[in-house]
Amino acid sequence: MAEKIAVVTGGGTGVGKAMTKALVEIGFTVVISGRRQEVLEAAAQEIDPAAVHPVPADVADRASVAALFKAVEDKFSRLDLLVNNAGIFPPSVPLEELSEADWNASVGVNLSGAFYCTQEAFRIMKAQTPQGGRIINNGSISATTPRPNSAPYTATKHAITGLTKSSSLDGRRFDIAVGQIDIGNAASEMTGKMGHGVPQADGSMAPEPTIDAAHIGRAVAYMASLPLDANVFTMTVMANQMPFVGRG
Repeated sequence: MAEKIAVVTGGGTGVGKAMTKALVEIGFTVVISGRRQEVLEAAAQEIDPAAVHPVPADVADRASVAALFKAVEDKFSRLDLLVNNAGIFPPSVPLEELSEADWNASVGVNLSGAFYCTQEAFRIMKAQTPQGGRIINNGSISATTPRPNSAPYTATKHAITGLTKSSSLDGRRFDIAVGQIDIGNAASEMTGKMGHGVPQADGSMAPEPTIDAAHIGRAVAYMASLPLDANVFTMTVMANQMPFVGRG
């Protein structure tokens, strides 16, 4: 495969790092972004410092996102893939106790951040030759089904599905393919507590299984490997025995 350029937000840890590793393995050069320079640099050294380029950015900050994509364009002159992976999960508290700051932080990172990055990717992908590219959004199982006390995360992930649909439609005539991967219980810092028990819909606490984040990386690599006349519009990759299908 000729050199392809990717941006993975939240690419320094967890599933983002697994995605980055899998993309490098199929020939991508990957720019990873996140708020902590030292974390990004450690991930680049661990995966492949020649193929992974850390660029700190806060996706909730419009100017920071613009600077990220300008750095990509200045260095590589094109963009073939954007993975909107960055996300946060606010405190799990009753809906009426959630602070305005936690709500706004969730919307800022999980939704506005994906929108800002999508805007910048569209601008580059529409202008480059050959035209086009691919965007993959991390939707999460919460894009369809909530957990207890998760209104901000669930609302933003439902909105990601709307963003995926709209940007897929708007990008179609420019050869910009947009899809979504919904992830269930991939092992990461965010899911570390699941083995000890997490709230269930019936009010009980129960441990839940997780899967190796490498499975998510390989799924994203498959989506990214397709030619632009083909698209995985939605994919769900989950721990097989997690309480999601049925009444859980």
